[in-house]
Amino acid sequence: MAHTLVIVESPTKARTIKGFLPKDFEVVASMGHVRDLPNNASEIPLAQKGEKWSKIGVNTTADFEPLYVVPKEKKKIVKELKASLKGASELLLATDEDREGESISWHLMQLLAPKIPVKRMVFHEITKEAISKALTKTREVDLELVHAQETRRILDRLVGYTLSPLLWKKVSWGLSAGRVQSVAVRLLVQRERARRAFKSGTYWDVKAKLQKDNINFDSRLIDFEGEKIAIGSDFDESTGSLKKGANVRLLTEKEAKDLAGLIRSANWTVSSVDEKPSIRKPVPPFTTSTLQQESNRKLRLSARETMRCAQGLYERGFITYMRTDSVNLSEQAIRAARECVRSRYGEEYLTQKPRQFANKTRNTQEAHEAIRPAGEIFKTPKETGLQGRDLSVYELIWKRTVASQMPDARLTMLSVDFSVGKASFRSNGKRIDFPGFFRAYVEGSDDPDGALEQQEVLLPSLKLGDLPEPKEVEAIGHQTQPPARYSEASLVKTLEKEGIGRPSTYASIIGTIVDRGYSILQNNSLTPSFTAFAVTALLEEHFPDLVDTGFTARMETTLDEISTGKVQWLPYLKSFYKGDKGLESQVQQREGDIDGGEFRSISLEGLSCLVRLGKYGTYLESKHSGEDGKPITASIPEETTPADLDEEKAEMILKQKAEGPESLGTDPETGEDIFLLLGKYGPYVQRGELSEDGPKPKRSSLPKGVKPEDIKLEDALGLLQLPRNLGDHPEGGRIQAGLGRFGPYIVWSKGKGEKDYRSLKGEDDVLKVEIDRALELLAMPKRGRGGRTALKDLGVPKGSKDNIQVYDGPYGLYVKQGKVNASLPEGKTADEITLEQAVELLLAKATSKKSTRKKTTRKKTTTKPGAKKGKEKNTTTKSVKAPRTTKTGRLRASAVRVIKPSDS
Repeated sequence: MAHTLVIVESPTKARTIKGFLPKDFEVVASMGHVRDLPNNASEIPLAQKGEKWSKIGVNTTADFEPLYVVPKEKKKIVKELKASLKGASELLLATDEDREGESISWHLMQLLAPKIPVKRMVFHEITKEAISKALTKTREVDLELVHAQETRRILDRLVGYTLSPLLWKKVSWGLSAGRVQSVAVRLLVQRERARRAFKSGTYWDVKAKLQKDNINFDSRLIDFEGEKIAIGSDFDESTGSLKKGANVRLLTEKEAKDLAGLIRSANWTVSSVDEKPSIRKPVPPFTTSTLQQESNRKLRLSARETMRCAQGLYERGFITYMRTDSVNLSEQAIRAARECVRSRYGEEYLTQKPRQFANKTRNTQEAHEAIRPAGEIFKTPKETGLQGRDLSVYELIWKRTVASQMPDARLTMLSVDFSVGKASFRSNGKRIDFPGFFRAYVEGSDDPDGALEQQEVLLPSLKLGDLPEPKEVEAIGHQTQPPARYSEASLVKTLEKEGIGRPSTYASIIGTIVDRGYSILQNNSLTPSFTAFAVTALLEEHFPDLVDTGFTARMETTLDEISTGKVQWLPYLKSFYKGDKGLESQVQQREGDIDGGEFRSISLEGLSCLVRLGKYGTYLESKHSGEDGKPITASIPEETTPADLDEEKAEMILKQKAEGPESLGTDPETGEDIFLLLGKYGPYVQRGELSEDGPKPKRSSLPKGVKPEDIKLEDALGLLQLPRNLGDHPEGGRIQAGLGRFGPYIVWSKGKGEKDYRSLKGEDDVLKVEIDRALELLAMPKRGRGGRTALKDLGVPKGSKDNIQVYDGPYGLYVKQGKVNASLPEGKTADEITLEQAVELLLAKATSKKSTRKKTTRKKTTTKPGAKKGKEKNTTTKSVKAPRTTKTGRLRASAVRVIKPSDS
């Protein structure tokens, strides 16, 4: 029976859409892109393997013709799609509405070569109304969008595959360069350079706690003997001294303390009272970039985690499309948001007229709507049935959308000055006269009601001549602080502000930077590695344009202009890659001139020795020679970053290498020396010396956060005695405290090899923790993958030893028993799932795993010994030319050549 075939990207999206389509519609998933440029040499067809350009995947000798292949893991999917196409009367390509979605649809059309009518179906939310409307407004594939996406893909491949091999030769194997990635890495390195070059300044001031009408409030010194008191912004970052021309007074510690003592018992008089009205306007609804930033600030989710979560919410019909840089809301969305305000907060919290926002960022596309809850009526977070991070992200989007239709918050800024002897103090306050949109959403806070209290800084009623009572007066010393490292949120904000890359790619770019070892994510900060410093230095000197923010932003603008037809793609690619000034020539000309050793040597601000990238890791090289006349070298612990390495630590590493480890003292029980050493994985303590004949000495790493200089002999002896016996568990078995690869822990040995572990918390000391605290930790729910806490414990089924628990993972809710996980059915919540249902799900998952293994085993044993293997068919598609435009700006159909699987 003839049917309409609908192709989307994912199974989740397919299941959601299917519920809104007629019964004679079949919905299948392509699982993302079905073909792409080759990722490695094994994917290059035999016919092209001998070509020099085949490694790039773009024929730079023939108008930058891309070489498209079907990856091995996608061949089965393509076969299934072709099978589904048989018997269909119409094909609807319902991939996402952005450039990438358009590109997937075009590739599907070329690869499947359907002989039936093909239509493009687009929507920005998956609701019954949106899908029904999309069915009536189908169109053709937008070849200009396809063209724009393909040009970006080719350009990114040219940059990455031309520069990366150079980095392998000159710096280290396995490194990568990228059009946006390398600029982002340079931003991290520039910030770290600024931090190392920063010179801290010291200044003192006086703080007082005053009281009036039984209300306590703070006041700070602003003026002494007619001179303004210096604050942090008055200092020069490069010298640590006051800026030239700064007309301020820098108090010494003695002056500040003397002044504090002098005015403790003096009379304090109100000398001025100032009140200024102020308003705060609501921020626009979320774009891809602002959602990533706010999710990182409020929920501590990475950009990658945020986008994965948002993708799931979109595909399940909870929010609109999540890759957008527009802050615009449709009339339907505005009506829904205003109804939420009216029903939840009342008419007084509703703006008189609907509020719309305009984009202010560079290279903005207005094609999409802002990210918002889906549908004509917004479900409140409680009504969704969502849990865990899905609920948190949805609530963030709901609150921000609703707040956008609420009135401004009205505040009064208060400033009261006090005179006391020759000094002047000031108290600042803030009063919220009308909270407005604060009732629903406060940027940077996940609790609007709590944030309202924090937003207010109340002062007592004060007027000229009032005499508040000083309760406390103290001198306080300050150190100026270096510029903060980038967090994911601040890096995304900077990239968008500078017009570098597309917001939809930021998550993968930051992920690549961390995965490739260019940065380490520590305490929500991106800290660049030594490799990042080396690569950035090479690119800055020899390819400065490619890491220049202005050049990269102009490139992004040109790519946008290609999508609108203002700029021709082929001349642009030729000018970028070919010719004397093109990237290809630059790399060829400069490769011989680049001294890899120069860039594998890193000179850091404030460090007298050199850091070198070696074959077996990073090491220090002293500028002074040792006894043999050669420079002293010493390995740097593996997890050390430029941020961790100062002159003191470098000297300690080199001294230990030159003179050997220094003994902390002697173990009273064995008489052996206790040493503090620095190894490949960081500092550790050791009892006795290493000898060829004797057993390996007892060692213990230092707990995370403990500095080597703070370790004393008693601490080292305690660490070497780990694991410590804490006592017996009431249910039987021994409990111990120890230090492992992932930090300090307690373990309950239940017997017969069964053990139950719990990590110690930040406030717990592995050397001092007692049995009562251990039992308390063991009673807490055990954390699952990625540190997740179980949402629900379903209990232990009959005949089993392990309990079944429900978790919220990156792909939704799942149940876990031992090492077996099984996803919950779509729409099933943690509250609804029962122990019996969970047992069935886990049994089905375990059975499917066994059957898969059996099939694999049978497949391997069916080949007769000595039988020759038949030639495998090459199901890779040959090159497909980059689309050419006609005079009307459309792509020529003749530009596409789809090769059958039998061709090679």
